[in-house]
Formats: sequence, C-alpha cells, structure tokens
Amino acid sequence: MSSSSILVSPTGPAAASTPPAFDFVSSDFDALSSHMAQCSAAHGRWSAVRGGLQQVHALVSGRIVTVAFVATVATVALATFA
Repeated sequence: MSSSSILVSPTGPAAASTPPAFDFVSSDFDALSSHMAQCSAAHGRWSAVRGGLQQVHALVSGRIVTVAFVATVATVALATFA
C-alpha cells in the first residue's frame, strides 16, 4: 500500500451521503465573525482613552513605590509651601 492511497477519499454513493466529521470552513467563518464582532466592540468610542490608560498603567505599575513616594512628597510640599 502506498502513502498516496491513504489520502484518497472513498468514492461512490455511500461516501457522498455521509457528512464530513468536522466542517472546517464553517467553523472558520464562525470564528472570523466572532473575531470581527470583538474588534468592532473594542474599537468603539472609548478606544483611545482605554489605550492611554493602559500605557499609563504599564508605566506606573512597575514603579508603584516610587510613584507613591513622589506623590507623597509633592503633596507634602504643596501643603507646606502653599
């Protein structure tokens, strides 16, 4: 038996009447539709604000102690000299 005979699908009336085990094309279209719906929801009215907040969070989260210290010093300085 050659390897090419394994890849050949059966022909005839019995093979034509059996549905495929899994329909990859239909599931791909469903996945694409779901992805497009998520993208359109994600790029809504507040997309730029959300992106800016994510950048600030990424910048501040790694230095939370330093940011808290600078905020405390600035608050004390404003309270003292104002």
